Amino acid sequence: MVNQESINKSEQAYDVLEQMIIFRELKPGSMVSEKQLAENLGLGRTPVREALQRLSYERMVEIHPRRGIQIPVIALETQLKILEVRREVEALCLGFATERADEREKRNMLQLADELEACAKRGDERAYAERLKQIHTDLVRVAGNEFVQLAMAPLQGLSRRFWFAYKDGVADLQQAAHLHAQNLRQVASGNKAAAIAASHQLNDYLTKMAYASINRKISDA
Repeated sequence: MVNQESINKSEQAYDVLEQMIIFRELKPGSMVSEKQLAENLGLGRTPVREALQRLSYERMVEIHPRRGIQIPVIALETQLKILEVRREVEALCLGFATERADEREKRNMLQLADELEACAKRGDERAYAERLKQIHTDLVRVAGNEFVQLAMAPLQGLSRRFWFAYKDGVADLQQAAHLHAQNLRQVASGNKAAAIAASHQLNDYLTKMAYASINRKISDA
């Protein structure tokens, strides 16, 4: 029998740890222990271990037996490789979602698009990150293909991490919000070609932003 409380705690641990990685509360290159993380989060070792295994699959952490958990460094070359694959997989995802979204899901997408842009307008990065993750989750779910989900999870998570690490001085929160919102609105419109074009436009923006970050050094101090 599935223990729902254990699943909820694992999901909670995953969400918190992902945000800590994205916002560099866990520093790139640093080593932490499972025990330390469990104590800091006020959760048991089991849900934290499950969350770390999921994050390891998504390449947000590296698990070294008997040594600890390492937070990978953020590399431009890695991001460009991610975007190279994400461009095609995300277009496929949006195409499926356009074909399969029901009316309730379309309404939810339009609401989420508005919420994301509102977060960007008021400069609330934490709320923006939460909505952005929800967008990624919802689009993959509506696409209705578990293999797309397996492919997209690491591509989207690592892209979010890179974007928040390097965005200052090279990216605009409101412009990014608009492009992500357009993905949702085009899927909700039922126009598959427009949805795929919107996904390519977003990917082009992310690629341009990545190149713009070449001369910018982030401080992990």
